[in-house]
Amino acid sequence: MLKVDGGSIMKTDDFNYELPLELIAQTPLKNRSESKLLVVDRISGDLSHQNFYDIVDLIEENSVLVLNDTKVIPARLFGSKESTNARIELLLLKDLGNNIYECLARPAKRLQVHTIISFGDGRLKAEVLSKLEDGIVHVKFIYEGIFLEILDSLGEMPLPPYIHEKLEDKDRYQTVYAKHVGSAAAPTAGLHFTNELLKKLKDKGITICYTTLHVGLGTFRPVEVEDVKKHKMHEEYYELSESVADILNQAKLDGKKIVAVGTTTTRVLETVFNKYKEFKAISGKTDIFIYPGYEFKAIDCLITNFHLPKSTLLMLVSAFSSKEIIMKAYSEAVKKQYRFFSFGDAMYLYKN
Repeated sequence: MLKVDGGSIMKTDDFNYELPLELIAQTPLKNRSESKLLVVDRISGDLSHQNFYDIVDLIEENSVLVLNDTKVIPARLFGSKESTNARIELLLLKDLGNNIYECLARPAKRLQVHTIISFGDGRLKAEVLSKLEDGIVHVKFIYEGIFLEILDSLGEMPLPPYIHEKLEDKDRYQTVYAKHVGSAAAPTAGLHFTNELLKKLKDKGITICYTTLHVGLGTFRPVEVEDVKKHKMHEEYYELSESVADILNQAKLDGKKIVAVGTTTTRVLETVFNKYKEFKAISGKTDIFIYPGYEFKAIDCLITNFHLPKSTLLMLVSAFSSKEIIMKAYSEAVKKQYRFFSFGDAMYLYKN
């Protein structure tokens, strides 16, 4: 795992902040692009308050905008053990092939190898093949028909635990450009874009391209160690195509700005550039952990949501600017009643 060496201990508590519960967005706005946008100079810390649709004016002409086109599956399944009827929840995290999935099980202690879990009156069953640490299990699904169609009818969108309102429209936890199925959570910075907004960006002369990172367990796991550098990230699958790598390499040569939409896109681009010193067509798994002290090599600007206290995402954003600037920006966002987390407002970090 790529980390950054440093002398003094960087404490997880250094990335804590106070957030009133009423600022945690429970539902998406009616119009995606009408979210607030906190615009922050990542070097000076200067900030201004705008709306997300103003991003068209804020991103420089000839920049390259990179988005994560992963598609969220309705990955939360509620079923019961065939032997006892005990209620079991599975959260699908990773497709291991041959109908075998890595899942987060609740409560995992009720499961043993060979336990059969039934969903939807037996339309879908899962046999536990192995139990790992931290509630992780590998299961083999048994069904007739097309798996994704069955999952679409039985599964629920894997909304984070801080969202308590029912999501009326599944598509609102999906970006408008979602394409490659495989995520257990949405790349939420992308939720603010509409097709109309993307067209306006293209018309301005901004190149739009896509990479893929399937969001997995890392999104659900809090940092539980005191020393940030001892936290272990879980691997997540990513892809970068040859055509996109060519666009990005040319942008670097031409001195154009690369704007990453979200921490997931950032992690792909930084992973590849760290490994090859350029962008390259590649697929694989990344467990890159970015926190203050890291030197960004791939991206110049970042569009991101407001993240949980003490999270790896907040650490990444702090690395892109500084902990002091980001904490000041978050304090301002709280004061101005911004909406936080997955369905919340956004931040644009730029460099002149």
